[in-house]
Amino acid sequence: MNCPVCNDTNPQIALESQDFSLTQTSFTILHCTHCSVRFTSPLPNQDEIGQYYQFEAYISHTDVKEGWMNRLYHFVRARTLTQKTNWIQSLFTGHKGHLLDIGAGTGAFVHAMQQKSWKVTGLEPDKATRERALEIYKLHLKSTDTIFELPENEYEIITMWHVLEHVHELKPYLNQCFKSLKQNGRCIIAVPNYTSFDATYYKKYWAAYDLPRHLYHFSPKSMSILLNEIGFEIVSLKPMWYDSFYVSLLSEQYKQSGKLGTLLAGFIGLISNLLAIRDVSKGSSIIYEVKKKTNPINN
Repeated sequence: MNCPVCNDTNPQIALESQDFSLTQTSFTILHCTHCSVRFTSPLPNQDEIGQYYQFEAYISHTDVKEGWMNRLYHFVRARTLTQKTNWIQSLFTGHKGHLLDIGAGTGAFVHAMQQKSWKVTGLEPDKATRERALEIYKLHLKSTDTIFELPENEYEIITMWHVLEHVHELKPYLNQCFKSLKQNGRCIIAVPNYTSFDATYYKKYWAAYDLPRHLYHFSPKSMSILLNEIGFEIVSLKPMWYDSFYVSLLSEQYKQSGKLGTLLAGFIGLISNLLAIRDVSKGSSIIYEVKKKTNPINN
């Protein structure tokens, strides 16, 4: 299998791991020595992948609040939602534009931006999740199948919050984002970072590998190479501070560490964040703020 970023023909085995959340099926994580991206093997095709999302605990697409981990997720989501919306407002002070959110889930972010008077289009692949968004927020999200029908030069902001690692059509999606983004717009892409301290510590148990739902596993180097090829340039990087703690807690659950694992997870998450303070590229998850190059190579 060739590298999905640079097409290198000689990927190496990085890790052997499994789907800890649902099926316990084993998978291999391959590593490209040229661009440093990692990717899941075997890669479930688009017809197969749906079965790996069909469990209630997949809380990024549900509103399950039973259990302390789910309650923690929703507490953190509320905090980060405020941070995300305030940040995006600051990028376009005094201007209410058109925002595209790809992988909108049940629509919390779409709704929050609408509340700030932005025109928002939300795309979500799962029909049941789109129906849930309609029920909760009265949102009419569109299927992600419509992404290649989007108008060109339409959006001031395009967001993908922990979405790119799930997308089969990696470069076509990014190319479409490039076409649909206005020249002075921003594309906001959040992905896990397998070069973080917590990823290095937990190895095959690192919850942000999330096999096989995460098809790709990015490093800052691989993201830079990928975005540059599309025609984007990176404006800034921002760490997602809560992710290191949340991912470490899940990782300890996968290791079946018991009560002491909760304390250790907090310690590992703290170290990861302290390293990210010194160097943002060490964050457990990283937000890439990107814009179109003045003279892009492609497109």
